[in-house]
Amino acid sequence: SIIFDAPLAPKQQRNWEELSGLSVYDRAELIIRIFGSRALTAEAELQVELARLRYELPRLAHFGHALEQQKGGHYGTRGSGEKKIELDRRVIERRIDEIKVELEQVRVRRGVQRRRREKTAIPRAAIVGYTNAGKSSLLNAAAGSGVLAEDKLFATLDATTRRLELPGGGAILLTDTVGFVRNLPHGLVEAFKATLEEAALADLLVHVVDASDPEHERHAATTAEVLEEIGAQDVPEVLVLNKIDLVDAERLGEFR
Repeated sequence: SIIFDAPLAPKQQRNWEELSGLSVYDRAELIIRIFGSRALTAEAELQVELARLRYELPRLAHFGHALEQQKGGHYGTRGSGEKKIELDRRVIERRIDEIKVELEQVRVRRGVQRRRREKTAIPRAAIVGYTNAGKSSLLNAAAGSGVLAEDKLFATLDATTRRLELPGGGAILLTDTVGFVRNLPHGLVEAFKATLEEAALADLLVHVVDASDPEHERHAATTAEVLEEIGAQDVPEVLVLNKIDLVDAERLGEFR
């Protein structure tokens, strides 16, 4: 396989496959495939399916370009290959509409749950950050939670909320969100809005940064960009440096 760390037009993807004889993926398709392998709940599966269908829709000629060889007929009529692509397009568009309705129902349920939480007057904090920065580990350590935390990209795709009792009294609702990534395909941002809106509506953002990663500044900037895209750029933020035990004293001074 050949993987491009950039978006490819359907024609470019097809040309590369014809020239190389290999499967060719661009960044968006690779991320969608990774997300698909991590989806564990019905909501996450819907979100991934929506992103995948939106990605595939303009690429129907690529996925089924062999059908184009079947074009023909008399007096300019369309052949079976073109008809097959048009049929697939209608099926995909119909399924996209169905998923949008289902995800809207998810958002409504989230809204009901959120209003219930607001009635308790408990502040809400959302843990955000680049993928694999340690967000789920922080939630587990802070709230004694059992959220899946693994050393891999997008280990968890679903927002998880736990009640955290504060040392000085009172409590806070702490939510772990899906990890961000550089050049996140716009379709995925839209598909995961039901999950990411937990960050936009929080009273506080806990921005986790993997201090040991040589590209931590770039990752922090990516998180800031995504937060702005979902309308969370004005939410108060606390920066948490994770894995500082893996950082030497000289580099640690860069964070002070």
